[in-house]
Amino acid sequence: MGKDFHIRLAQAADEIAVRECAERAYERYVAAMGKKPAPMVADFASMIASGVVHVAVERDAEVLGFIVFYHMGEHVLLENVAVRPDAEGQGVGKRLIAFCEAEAKRSNAKSIKLYTNEKMIENLFIYPHLGYRETERKTEDGFNRVFFEKPI
Repeated sequence: MGKDFHIRLAQAADEIAVRECAERAYERYVAAMGKKPAPMVADFASMIASGVVHVAVERDAEVLGFIVFYHMGEHVLLENVAVRPDAEGQGVGKRLIAFCEAEAKRSNAKSIKLYTNEKMIENLFIYPHLGYRETERKTEDGFNRVFFEKPI
């Protein structure tokens, strides 16, 4: 594995790999949260069919990670970004987020909004480092979420 990968729109055949990636990336948070994080139970088949999932794929077509984003009015909601644990630290997540940002800019979105769980401590440091600012904290769908936004 390495940094030699490309990002493309997910296809129906990617659903199993996307689901496995989500489960592996988020399983470490189940104990701290007391339940599975939302991405572990997401309906990836319908998201993929809707064209809102992109995958980071190695030359051998192995999915290293994925990102889910879509327009909400004048903004883009970055709903989920996940990287397989064995691919962490290789820039996959950063490139997926940069891809989302480039697409948002291309479509003239005003900003990118996202949220994370307060138990995902590393995200509370990563997103500000990438230029996102915290906008609020609230409980939503039974999860304690931290919301961020980045102007485009």
